[in-house]
Amino acid sequence: MNPEAGLRERKKQRTRETIARVALDLFSERGYHATTLADIAEAADVSTRTIFAYFPSKEDIFFCDFPAMKDALARALAERPPDKDALETLRDFILSTAPHQDKDELHEQRRHVVEGDETLRNRKRARLAQIEELVAKAIAQDIGAAENDVRPQVVAASLTAAFDVIFEHEAGTSSSPRSADEVATMIDPVITFMRGGLEALKQPRDSAA
Repeated sequence: MNPEAGLRERKKQRTRETIARVALDLFSERGYHATTLADIAEAADVSTRTIFAYFPSKEDIFFCDFPAMKDALARALAERPPDKDALETLRDFILSTAPHQDKDELHEQRRHVVEGDETLRNRKRARLAQIEELVAKAIAQDIGAAENDVRPQVVAASLTAAFDVIFEHEAGTSSSPRSADEVATMIDPVITFMRGGLEALKQPRDSAA
């Protein structure tokens, strides 16, 4: 890579991280709706125009980690080997990412801001729906079902809802980071339950065939 190009990319990444960090500080201090893009630009020592070069909207600043996480999960599901189903792939993805996010300062700030804002809770649910869609499509492939089949959709929606509840509850009660083994202890019963539920959902169609 051209050293100058690499330097520019690192500078852009630092600017992006600075905008996201100071924005979250302001959201925590003043509230999401009371914080303007002009406030963020001033705190980050950039122009409002610069902010738009990195983020389409204030909401995108707040959920800045989501696109990369969604893309990573999409790749994991798309590239899973034939002998590895969507549920196992999702489990491994959570184990590889959750310990790194757990108790991260920005993650904790974001969680507290969401808790106090109904609009952001709705926006978070909309993003979880995108994850549900990815998982549902992968499960549909596993069982040879159409993408609009209700069974994969039910399992995917149940999984994302269960994990959201588990991690939000644990974040409010645990004071130290969780290891991968501890995360596995939390999510494995859910995976097992959902796998059994998926098998049960298959039964009516199998018996009618």
